[in-house]
Amino acid sequence: MARDNARPTMQDIADKVGVSKALVSLVFRNAAGPSAETRQKVLAAADELGYRFNRTAALMTAKRTHHIGVTINIRNSFHAEIAEHIVGAADRSGYQIVLGAITPTHDEARVIDTLLDFRCEGLLLIGPELPTSALADLGHKLPVVVVGRRVSAKTVDVVRTADGRGIGSVVDYLVELGHRRIVHVSGGAGVIAADRRTGYLQALRRHGLEDEARVINGDFTESAGIAAAQSILRGKRPTAVVCANDRSAVGLVDALRRHGVDVPGEVSVTGYDDSMLARLGHIDLTTVSQKPADQADQAVNAVVSRLDGGRADAQSVVLVPELIRRTTTAPPC
Repeated sequence: MARDNARPTMQDIADKVGVSKALVSLVFRNAAGPSAETRQKVLAAADELGYRFNRTAALMTAKRTHHIGVTINIRNSFHAEIAEHIVGAADRSGYQIVLGAITPTHDEARVIDTLLDFRCEGLLLIGPELPTSALADLGHKLPVVVVGRRVSAKTVDVVRTADGRGIGSVVDYLVELGHRRIVHVSGGAGVIAADRRTGYLQALRRHGLEDEARVINGDFTESAGIAAAQSILRGKRPTAVVCANDRSAVGLVDALRRHGVDVPGEVSVTGYDDSMLARLGHIDLTTVSQKPADQADQAVNAVVSRLDGGRADAQSVVLVPELIRRTTTAPPC
């Protein structure tokens, strides 16, 4: 039992449950070994005794942290969704996730440095914008998995969906509906945006519509969609618009409707990501699913296989995206 006027210790918990102090430590570190029943008894005893695990002190003495760092753009709903799946997948593997939020004041490089300061054993970088050389250098230091982006670097693993194929399936669907004037709102200059832009152009060529190709430069924000709407309203109006992601598509739909343009009656609009935003009833956006749960499982498996399995060779997992048909698309007038 805990001593009078003294903070309870792991040894107190071990004595109360009738297990070793080492086993109690495994429970608090969420490491493999203890059964579900033992975990429940240890946690219940800790709660009864008022014990609080000193994670900072444990990290100072431990050889391993069992921490995996994850970078996310907190304004990107798809990043948030895949991060949620990553937390679950890591928990099942006995690892804890340390989230690093990328904001206007904390860029990607700074966030990665912070995660390294927290002694993360591996990194999962969601849609990173760092150059390939920087990612390759980082891969020399610790296991790195790039999620959602194509990267040619022998030191990092990649888990992504085939973006070009995903955008191509959108164009195929629109052509099947009867559309010919199909515009693309791009996501900017990054690799992800480039793959989706290429997928759009290749699909138009496949259907003999390359002369109809039109790309409006943008980015992955709602503002890009709003700006694209202004460009569309000023010129020859397309019958369909393929946006690089859901956020820009939602901005486009909102701007068009505010100007009295019927979506999809006059202009069909599609996105990419199948984010929670796209599923809202008043938006109901036709989009492409990147299968975030599958990507999360594959990404965590990749980093754990390096940390626990000793794998040294780089691997690349490319999943097939899925077209999700909703009510922002219809045959042209």
